[in-house]
Parts: sequence; C-alpha cells; structure tokens
Amino acid sequence: MTTLKTFLWFGGELDDALDFYSSTFTDVVVHNKDYLDSGELFTADFAIHGHEFIGLNWGGGPSFNDAISLSLNVDGQDEVDRLWAAITADGSEGQCGWCHDKWGVTWQVSPIQMRTWLAHSDPDVRAYANQALRSMTKIVIDDLHA
Repeated sequence: MTTLKTFLWFGGELDDALDFYSSTFTDVVVHNKDYLDSGELFTADFAIHGHEFIGLNWGGGPSFNDAISLSLNVDGQDEVDRLWAAITADGSEGQCGWCHDKWGVTWQVSPIQMRTWLAHSDPDVRAYANQALRSMTKIVIDDLHA
C-alpha cells in the first residue's frame, strides 16, 4: 500500500534530533532504526503526534529552509509557550508563529483558539486579529483581540 511520510535529512545529528523531539513532544514513537555496518545510525522511522517521518543521518546534503514547515495545532497558551521555548532554545524565532529548531526544521506553533478571532463573524474583529498576528513572533492568544 502507498503511504506518505515526510523525509528529513539530518547532517549527522539524527540521534540528537530524535532525543530532542522525544523530550519536547508528548507523543513520539520511534518505529525502527537502521544502522550502517560501522554501527552508526543511518535512518530512523518515527512519528510525532501521528505524523510519520523518515530521518536520514548523513553528513552534507541540503539545508532545511522555509519552503516547507510542520504545523503544530495546540490547545492553549501554555502549550504554545512550552513548545516555542523548547524549539527556539537552540533554534530561532520567525514571524506569525513560525520558528526553527536547532537543525533548521521550520515549525509553526498555532493555538487552536486563534481561529476564534481570525474567523470571527465581525469583519473588524477579524481585521484586528489579522493585523495583530502579522506583528507577532510567538502567537499570543490574548493579543489577537481588543
């Protein structure tokens, strides 16, 4: 059967990435790891919150960029704050909830509550929320409404 997985190329740091993701996200499953004859980790199949990945542990290769990102839809400001702090600790902040982890993988940490304001029936409330969102790095739910 055909399946779809996201393939991530870690330049020799897949072990560290798996450790970080396992300690950061509440639902990580490492399905299997494949090793080279030297004993070094080569690939790993894993899932984060049910999303399937294959990680490659090979030096060189292309760098991650913002052309693709992984979106985390989370419940509440506390979870936004926790994930944002973990991902950006050795990574970097971006705009509108986007951030980068240590390896350059782009994540968007989006609280489900922001939809209340971005999809509000009142166009003035929607406009305010959209304007506020564009000025944010980490999304702050209380700042999306007046």
